[in-house]
Amino acid sequence: MEHANWFTLTMELIFCGAILYKILAARRGRKPFIRRIPGLLAVDEAVGRATEMGRPILFSIGLGGLDITTLQALSIAGYVARLAARYGNRVIIPVVDSAIYPVAEEVLKDSYNAEGRPELFNGEDVRFLSGSQFAYASGVVGIINREKVASSFMFGYFAAESLILAEAGQTVGAIQVAGTDQLLQVPFFIAACDYVVIGEEFFAASAYLSQEPTLLGSLVGQDYAKILIALAILAGAVIASVMPGWIPKITDFMTMPGL
Repeated sequence: MEHANWFTLTMELIFCGAILYKILAARRGRKPFIRRIPGLLAVDEAVGRATEMGRPILFSIGLGGLDITTLQALSIAGYVARLAARYGNRVIIPVVDSAIYPVAEEVLKDSYNAEGRPELFNGEDVRFLSGSQFAYASGVVGIINREKVASSFMFGYFAAESLILAEAGQTVGAIQVAGTDQLLQVPFFIAACDYVVIGEEFFAASAYLSQEPTLLGSLVGQDYAKILIALAILAGAVIASVMPGWIPKITDFMTMPGL
């Protein structure tokens, strides 16, 4: 922002305006359409299957700390926990960061309370395993095998342990749904999981699952902003290719003092 010119600031205002407009429109009842995301549609199926089998659900939030990726994963965990509470089932949440432990515990507790089943909450279902990557992975594998989980959710920041966790779930026959913003780990999840949320679908999950108007409006508004950015890039590429002499003139105009 320190080096932004008036043109950049104007574009940012347009992008923010598009997002705010869609949020306000959604809150007034104009609910935007979001395309079907198969990986997230499988959440209800996975929770229902675990309930039918009488076995618990595992929800791994990965290696992240208090960052946007982990908070998004906890948002999805809250939705899964509410479904589990509705059906009278357990959700086990292993954590790797001690700072996340009380947050995950509160998310699980609030989810059971929201469904009117506070008696189902068990503080021991949120488990701090280790701050070490592979010690955490070993602990999760142990939980999967001891508890014989019927469904395994893996949402958050994952690294080399991703395939270890996914293979453990496959071994016990769990239905597995995974999602991460780490694109290098997506192929491993695709190889070993039943459903995978890919790319930006991960960050759209909370809006898609909750259908909350503010979140839906923000999501669609951001998509409009991305379209505008793509059009600006395309226009710049065309101008640079067809009329290269215009580029210095446009740049000079955008950086003129007093504008």
